[in-house]
Amino acid sequence: MHQTRDMRLVTIDDVRAAAARIRGNVVRTPLLPAAWGGDAERPLWVKPESLQPIGAFKVRGAFNAIAAATAGPAAPTDVVAYSSGNHAQAVAYAAAAYGLRAHIVMPEETPEVKVAATRDHGARVVLCGAGQRESVAAQIVAETGGTLIPPFDHRDVIAGQGTIGLEIAEDLPSVRTVLVPVSGGGLASGTGVAIRALCPRAEVFGVEPELAADTAEGLRRGHRADWSVADRNRTIADGLRSQPSELTFAHLQQVLDGIITVSEDEIRSAVREFAYRAHLVSEPSGAVALAALRRGGTPPGETVVILSGGNIEPVMLRQILAE
Repeated sequence: MHQTRDMRLVTIDDVRAAAARIRGNVVRTPLLPAAWGGDAERPLWVKPESLQPIGAFKVRGAFNAIAAATAGPAAPTDVVAYSSGNHAQAVAYAAAAYGLRAHIVMPEETPEVKVAATRDHGARVVLCGAGQRESVAAQIVAETGGTLIPPFDHRDVIAGQGTIGLEIAEDLPSVRTVLVPVSGGGLASGTGVAIRALCPRAEVFGVEPELAADTAEGLRRGHRADWSVADRNRTIADGLRSQPSELTFAHLQQVLDGIITVSEDEIRSAVREFAYRAHLVSEPSGAVALAALRRGGTPPGETVVILSGGNIEPVMLRQILAE
């Protein structure tokens, strides 16, 4: 993976180009009015990315990156990815659509529902120990000559995720606040780029678990903070255990108005609220934006929470709903 890094920030033109590339392969998710969750001061809307074919927003970035990689004369026959789950499924799904072989590296602690779903899309899954994803993926790239599709550290991936912000801006030009989960930062980076460009009066807040709040610390300090894998793995939100890359952190510094951290109890409560009030299934990682809204302190006005994914182990969902 010793490749020249493209550190240019993504632009709204990049996001628009991504929207055109992926239009036939992803769901343009609705912006759902949530009368159950807002009030006169803060009308609430939910962007349910759990309705995507693989149950999460990651399909947008995967399709954009693979579409871009296959557009030239040196189109790959193999793609490689490393992921705790949703990006894995997304790359496997997109690779199958393009007739490519997918090799996906996943940590051993990945929920079985995500491992099985990735294999169901025809991918070869390689399990690895904690903190070894990138090195194992590098070995597979060397063995196969495949193209690496990283989960967030790639301009095409960021631009693809940014199509969520583009759709929010088109559907709700009056939006005042957007709450978006933060892990590696691709979703928040791309969404923030689109909202900044199209809805300059709106504020964008990242949300992460208190037990994996490396981005919050990094933004306070002005440089990336390094939390151990063991520390980040404490959170129930398994999709939010990654840390921003140099590229995504540079975006987050530009596009976020702030970051909100939420507790494990608040995350579980938000999963229940989505299920009982919105009739939507959310994984813990997907529920943090609603948890942040419930914590309070966001500006008045039209508010959008991004439900980023719904791939949750059935046993865990039953346990949370029974609490």
